[in-house]
Amino acid sequence: MPLSAMEIGTKHRIKGVTGNDAARKRLEALGFVEGMEVEIVNKVAGNLIVGVLGSRVAVCGALAARIMV
Repeated sequence: MPLSAMEIGTKHRIKGVTGNDAARKRLEALGFVEGMEVEIVNKVAGNLIVGVLGSRVAVCGALAARIMV
């Protein structure tokens, strides 16, 4: 299931990241790698604020849809 479909306040482990190489590398640089635990902090206009590696990261809905949990 994509990260974009998850509810606010829930924690999930990343199972994989889909998409082209550029998108996967960008998400990996932000800390979105397989096995990492992430938390949905907030959703704003289809975009997500995600807690990862002790930081909060804003991710657009299109990229969040490529992160499978």
